[in-house]
Amino acid sequence: MSREPLAPVTSIKVKLGLLVVASAAVAATVAVVGEIGGVPLWLSIPVTILLALAVTQLLAVGMTAPLRQMTEAARRMATGDYAVRVADGGGDEVGELARAFNTMARDLDAVDRQRRELVANVSHELRTPLAGLCAVLENLADGVGPADPAALRVALDQAERLSALVEDLLDLARVDAGKAPLDPERVALRTLLADAVREAEGLGRPVSYAVAIDPTDLEVEADPARLHQLVANLLDNASRHSPAGASVRVTARRHGARVRLEILDSGPGVEQQDRDRVFEPFGTLSATEGGGGTGLGLAIARWVTDLHGGTIGFVNPEPGEPGGRVRVELPLTQADGARRTPAADPANRPVSPQERTKEMPVPAATPPPAAPTPPSAPVDVAPRPILDDVFGEFWPDRTSARLPILLGALAVGVLGGLVLPFHDLGLGTTLVLLAAGAVVLTASRRRTDPYTLVCAGLCALLAATASVRAAEWITVLCLLAGAALCVSAVTGARSLLGFVLSGLAWPLAGLRGVPWLGRTLATLTGLGRGAALLRTGVLSILALIVFGALFASADALLAEWIDAVIPDLTMDTFVLRAFVTVAVGGAVLAAAYVALNPPRVERDGRRSRPVAQRYEWLAPVLVVDAVFAAFLLAQATVVFGGHDYLLRTTGITYADYVHQGFGQLTVATALTLLVVGVAARKARRDSAADRAWLRAALGLLCVQTLVVVASALYRMDVYQDAYGFTRLRLLVDVFEGWLGVLVLAVLAAGVTLRGAWLPRFAVITGVVALLGLASINPDAWVAERNLDRYADSGRVDSRYLSDLSADAVPVLDDAPPLIRQCALAGREPDTDSWLEWNLGRARATDALESDPVEPPAAGACPSY
Repeated sequence: MSREPLAPVTSIKVKLGLLVVASAAVAATVAVVGEIGGVPLWLSIPVTILLALAVTQLLAVGMTAPLRQMTEAARRMATGDYAVRVADGGGDEVGELARAFNTMARDLDAVDRQRRELVANVSHELRTPLAGLCAVLENLADGVGPADPAALRVALDQAERLSALVEDLLDLARVDAGKAPLDPERVALRTLLADAVREAEGLGRPVSYAVAIDPTDLEVEADPARLHQLVANLLDNASRHSPAGASVRVTARRHGARVRLEILDSGPGVEQQDRDRVFEPFGTLSATEGGGGTGLGLAIARWVTDLHGGTIGFVNPEPGEPGGRVRVELPLTQADGARRTPAADPANRPVSPQERTKEMPVPAATPPPAAPTPPSAPVDVAPRPILDDVFGEFWPDRTSARLPILLGALAVGVLGGLVLPFHDLGLGTTLVLLAAGAVVLTASRRRTDPYTLVCAGLCALLAATASVRAAEWITVLCLLAGAALCVSAVTGARSLLGFVLSGLAWPLAGLRGVPWLGRTLATLTGLGRGAALLRTGVLSILALIVFGALFASADALLAEWIDAVIPDLTMDTFVLRAFVTVAVGGAVLAAAYVALNPPRVERDGRRSRPVAQRYEWLAPVLVVDAVFAAFLLAQATVVFGGHDYLLRTTGITYADYVHQGFGQLTVATALTLLVVGVAARKARRDSAADRAWLRAALGLLCVQTLVVVASALYRMDVYQDAYGFTRLRLLVDVFEGWLGVLVLAVLAAGVTLRGAWLPRFAVITGVVALLGLASINPDAWVAERNLDRYADSGRVDSRYLSDLSADAVPVLDDAPPLIRQCALAGREPDTDSWLEWNLGRARATDALESDPVEPPAAGACPSY
């Protein structure tokens, strides 16, 4: 059965129309169901696109496979491989083209095989008489043998054999090229056969000939010379394959509008599977080869027969008769009665062995001849996947079906659909993330690589933040960092470009992994027990639902346990859970495919071409050095001049001054790392002077950048003392500190001028910095710093404190009474299920339950 769902459709246009209609209908249906079920757009749109692509892939299977097969087959045929075949089972225009292509491939295969056999056989046939002739002439030239008539006769015989072989080849060439015209006239078969037998008897072979003609005055319109050549070749073949003292029987009789000529020898005969090959040039068989044959006699006989519009072939002898029986049938008269060539006569077109077998009448008492055995079995060409041309060498498909990976991703998707909807981030989220990471790590080819194992450990810690911290902003940052780290680890990225391409590979895997997904799904039926597995699963689920519902309704305690373990699966929640299942399962499956078949994100052994002259990179770097020096000079002026000097000069306070330039300094620090990276790639390192200038220029820039980092951190500290502490300011502090660490790493790499380790170092230290930020409980830290500022200055923004997450509740619970009331008013203890359990919310619940908060008086809360 065809793998193509639309195989019964016999028009490619109709197929494409059905494909578009089906994909659009599925997309519209899924979108409407998602809207009715209240699925948010950010989740509904990707799931809709994913399902529409899946339907398109399902329906499009096999539609273009013959075209891709033909492309690959044409490439192989260009290299001389003509045994290729393509799938031709389709009933549409592509299927017709595939069948025509296979016909062409078979014809070319036959022609190529005949060409090779012709060269080999001609070489073989020429070698024997040439060797004999050369031996005789060498003996005569060296005086070994006398130059008597006997020796010359031997040389002449060999030369005549060569001449006969060449003449036969020329005859074949003339017939094949359409340059062998016929001069038809009335020919008396009695006279022609008598002359042919007399010539055959002159060969001296110990056989006799018996001729029978009915009627005796039978005539045929033919070319006498060509017809004589035909009969002479057949008699020569029969006499060579008959034993000594045997008889060769020749019969000619009228058969309707044709003349049937049969020649029966007493030899071993010809097997049915070989009866067509003996008429090919040099098609003699090892079992029937005799002395003196060139292998061209029967081939010429066939071409002469074709020239006259007749047929020739071996048929079964009469019962009890041994030997080979060749039958020739010729029309009594030529159709046009004039000179004819193969090019002008349709009857002289090349005829396939199957057609000749079909035309040759066979006695009813004998079975039809068997089809000839091809010299080599045709080779089916696997279609080249279209995505291989899209992704090319960047992402070749080297994977085999991996059913456990697919089932693992599906299980994680189902777990996500049950756990994530209608629940806050918590223990359930961590479990889903750890399960997803386990599937990806299992699929990864690099799971034993130390860097991959380190990244796996960091990803587990990042996933744990969902169960530890209630602040969603830090949790989301950790989860995004974990996703990026996971993908970069399984691809083996080592450079900035590699990390970017790794990030792009994850969404692209939804397209690149489609062929692999199809192969994996095919194994379900290929296992031979796909139906049994499906039946077992359905029966098990039904048994669980039926008996679980019965026992839950009979026992209240069991019902409570079931409610605690199994989430709400009512119809109102089913749609959203289904969307989440598809989204989570698809994301995990895409990441697993990236791990199983990572793209080539790194260019091995390639280095950026350095500039020709040193000034090309040195001048821009020195300009940046000068700008940094000017900035540092301004900073020194502010430090030594004091705040009053700054106010008189610029008209702004110091707090405003430090706030005004912090963002620019952060951007400048990041750009500096980019400048260092580009300069290091473009600078020459051939001489000691080149390396010294590189270290000096970039080292000075890094040292000045460290001063800028220190200035930026100092500015932020002053600004926080003046205006308070916030999450964003804390995050920027950490980011600026991480940039400083990278600058130190660049300085270390500059010592040896080897920095291939820097990109991975930057990723690992960035993740560690994020984990460090999560470990200090940032919301609690911000709350504590603001309370310290309130104790020192009496200023605090209680509204901002009230917006902090539950992580800050234990700290705010110890605040002065008014600030506690303002910051914790309206908060209620959480009643999370075990799937939502979170350490931060659990501690906040304990604090709120031990000492409930009274609401403050209106307008009593400070907000500055």
